[in-house]
Amino acid sequence: MPKQRITKEMVVEAAFELAREGGMEQVLVKNIAARLGCSVQPIYSYCSNMEELKKDVQKRTAWFFQEYVAAHIEKEDYFHSIGKAYLLLAKEEPHLFEFYFLRKRSDRTIHSLEELYERECSTSTADFLAEKYAISLEAAKRLHLNMVIYNTGISTMMISSNFGIPMEELDRQLQSAYEIFLQQILQEKKQNV
Repeated sequence: MPKQRITKEMVVEAAFELAREGGMEQVLVKNIAARLGCSVQPIYSYCSNMEELKKDVQKRTAWFFQEYVAAHIEKEDYFHSIGKAYLLLAKEEPHLFEFYFLRKRSDRTIHSLEELYERECSTSTADFLAEKYAISLEAAKRLHLNMVIYNTGISTMMISSNFGIPMEELDRQLQSAYEIFLQQILQEKKQNV
């Protein structure tokens, strides 16, 4: 039996590119096969079902986002640059943003925002905030969670407005929200001393 030239990685990468260009509704076996220049048979041999392929595309998307954000981080303005990177990501990659952040989490029910934070956010950001502002790790996680919620909301508004809201205005809003959330955390710290 001759060895297939199509690999599972190629199938996942083709599905990722289709999702990136036109959303997950474009991730069909026939479209993947056309992208790879093969019949549908190799696609079926690597994908037991579309739900498994979707999970693989989610993992590939998460990796892409990590790389994207890492490339846009400014060390002197770490936290703000992360938020700005996610705004840019939503603007430049709206289909991936929608697929990843606005997806229904069917693998397990999430019962609280804290659980969502623990499952999907990097604690390195909370560690950075705790050290920078001399606040507890719990307070830093709350600050980060508030910004994740705000950033996701403002990014979603940008996508749903067909990118009519200027990026500068969104960035100013992001900075303003950050300052308000930070002041709240610092005020709580002051009251607890």
